[in-house]
Amino acid sequence: MKQKDLTKGPVFQTMFVYALPMICGNILQQGYNIADTWVVGNFIGTGALGAVGSAFALMTFLTSVLLGLCMGSGVVFSRCFGRKDAQGLKCSICASFVLTAAVSFVLTAGSLLLTDYIITWMNIPDAVRDITKDYLELIFWGIPAVALYNFFAAYLKSIGNSVVPLVFLGISTVLNISLDILFVVCLNRGTSGAAAATVIAQYISGIGIGFYVLMKRQEAASAFLHFRISKSSLGEIAGYSVLTCMQQSVMNLGILMVQGLVNSFGTDIMAAFAAAVKIEAFTYMPAQEYANAFSTFTAQNAGAGSRKRIREGIRCAFMTSAAYCLTASAVIWIFAERLMRLFVRADETAIIKEGVRYLHIVGPFYCGIGCLFLFYALYRAAGRPGMSVVLTAVSLGTRVGLSYMLAAVWTAGVCGIWWSIPIGWGLADLTGAVYYKKSGLAGEKGQL
Repeated sequence: MKQKDLTKGPVFQTMFVYALPMICGNILQQGYNIADTWVVGNFIGTGALGAVGSAFALMTFLTSVLLGLCMGSGVVFSRCFGRKDAQGLKCSICASFVLTAAVSFVLTAGSLLLTDYIITWMNIPDAVRDITKDYLELIFWGIPAVALYNFFAAYLKSIGNSVVPLVFLGISTVLNISLDILFVVCLNRGTSGAAAATVIAQYISGIGIGFYVLMKRQEAASAFLHFRISKSSLGEIAGYSVLTCMQQSVMNLGILMVQGLVNSFGTDIMAAFAAAVKIEAFTYMPAQEYANAFSTFTAQNAGAGSRKRIREGIRCAFMTSAAYCLTASAVIWIFAERLMRLFVRADETAIIKEGVRYLHIVGPFYCGIGCLFLFYALYRAAGRPGMSVVLTAVSLGTRVGLSYMLAAVWTAGVCGIWWSIPIGWGLADLTGAVYYKKSGLAGEKGQL
């Protein structure tokens, strides 16, 4: 499968065709998350659903560190590809691999050693503490596999190949769901079985895509065969990757802190939040993948010096994302209760009611998160990843601060946590728009 040069062709068609496999891959991933939630909720129970939901928030935070490193590296790869710098691309591949591998090792070892402390910090109720620990002690072993997959996927996407990562993600998803059914439903292995299914699928996906790249991409194979890291390539990778890593990890740390607050309201609220978050992730995450495609488009064109094309891409991306998010909001509003019933038994009325309330509060504002994803992507690709960190701090700072403040108000309670989410998105979007106008990026001579 060939790479795609995003510096040529009609802007909308080029971005959409490149983004489509990434969106499909995201749908596959979220499809697995939904299947996993359905299996756990219906065949193990409400307590297990809450435990796995909390663990999912934690793993999202941990893997976001690796995802941030790989996304930042992908921008550097795309810029090298856009300016036809083959040697720079090879050096960047080596530098990124070393950095990603080192961080992966630290995260895995630290998580395994500190499992008990993490569970205590997350306010996991005693009723589900043991099954949460069993799940985490297995799922942590999948962190290196996540690093492997995301590293090679970031490389392929940066040179315009978004199809192969989709293929390996599809294989992983189908295998994961199959093993979930085998271990949980057939063998009655509980949450440990669900964790084992995930880890096995992650390693097959990570190792598989690695072999593909080394066999099919000569420049990548050559980079590893003649492994060399220059000071400039390491500095460039670190500059983009560390800040993007900070943006991703700060975002998910804030979400994790909110998860801890949610956990303090008991297992019913935990279960409602777990199910609702999976539903909304499936709904708005395609907008995130479209933004990631927009980031690669912008980085390649920045490398090629095509500022006019970038500005056209910005207009196209924001209009397309807004159209999708408005449609998604309408669907969630109409079908919220039916969607909750997919994951929660019909007799668990309190859980369903709270999940619907969450979706009805947050769902109408998906345009806010769609725009925020695009601002993250724009500033990352434009060589200003620090601004993405600022926007994340605004969004999550507002969300966490308001959550803890409003949750303490008797009349607001857990509902205050839900309202803090769209308020945070809105303030971050306003900040991003003001900076775009004042930074010079909107003008003919804006630096990219």
